[in-house]
Amino acid sequence: MDMSLVMAAMAAQAGNTQTQIATTVLKSNLDAEKSNVLTLLGAGNTPSLANVGAGIGGNLNISV
Repeated sequence: MDMSLVMAAMAAQAGNTQTQIATTVLKSNLDAEKSNVLTLLGAGNTPSLANVGAGIGGNLNISV
């Protein structure tokens, strides 16, 4: 077998691996961004305090 053909096949396989890794990282980043947007919009079961003013939702002293 010609060595240049072997090298071309190895380079193609390495490129495929890099593409798969890049796709996985991109999907992870998109999932994280989706989560951030949903948090800011207040979507979900629990209310979000991400879009309220400063000091809201902090500690509350209820001692008498």
